[in-house]
Amino acid sequence: MSFEKQRRTALKGIVAGTAALTTAGLLPAITACAQQPAGNTQLKGNINHAVSRWCFSDLTVDELCKAAKEMGIRGIDLVGPKDWPVLKQHGLESTMCNGAEISLTEGWNNTQHHATLIKNYSDMIPMVAKAGYTNLICFSGNRNGMDDESGLQHAVEGLRKILPLAEKHKVVLVMELLNSRVDHKDYMCSRTSWGVELVKRLGSDNFRLLYDIYHMQIDEGDIIRTIRDNHQYIAHYHTAGVPGRNEIDETQELNYPAIMRAIRDTGFKGYVAQEFIPTRSDKLASLKQSIQICDV
Repeated sequence: MSFEKQRRTALKGIVAGTAALTTAGLLPAITACAQQPAGNTQLKGNINHAVSRWCFSDLTVDELCKAAKEMGIRGIDLVGPKDWPVLKQHGLESTMCNGAEISLTEGWNNTQHHATLIKNYSDMIPMVAKAGYTNLICFSGNRNGMDDESGLQHAVEGLRKILPLAEKHKVVLVMELLNSRVDHKDYMCSRTSWGVELVKRLGSDNFRLLYDIYHMQIDEGDIIRTIRDNHQYIAHYHTAGVPGRNEIDETQELNYPAIMRAIRDTGFKGYVAQEFIPTRSDKLASLKQSIQICDV
């Protein structure tokens, strides 16, 4: 099963969020964004914007690239090698490559998967580098009764076998933080502290975290403080509204302009990718609005 299908299956049944706006300052920012004229958007340049492919799977890759380019988006997340030529035609980056993972549930915390993962990543890392890209996603996998320390030890054991290749090719392996309370029950890397400890034990600039703001709001909260305290371990960010994983506007609880300012102020030069599931009929209008909300 493809990564996109895996993630869509995992998200099945999520209901669109209808939480009232509780964070001061968000509604004026969103209202101002909605008043921006259509067409090519002049962005501030402080945030490098991207979008996850799977959230707009009703569009072809070519159609999504055309729309993204017009909005000032610089890259597409979670696109495999077969679609990289399309991105290149539009001058867009594959900002988070995928295709080496087994699944979200079968990952580096389980030694039974190491042989397959080592082969997959050994094959993919040179391909990512040859295409001129940097980030390659990976997952911890589910606990299945395993304790945190065992999972850390197993992940270190497996990842150390491919990190020299990643370092040689200047590819960064990026493990995603996912919530284990709502969407990905039993997923091990569901706390920033666990992910940060894994980064520290590996001790390589070629292993970092994908901090998914939506997921971490569900499992941890305290988003801005966590980003400020741990930004050096983070290579990439994802967005979505809480609750529901939908638009990041006033229908949800997170203050995205404030979060983006915190990310900007850390000196972050990577990408922030929109990974929300649009609920409106004009999905691209929702995407454009999200870029404007996050462009601080």
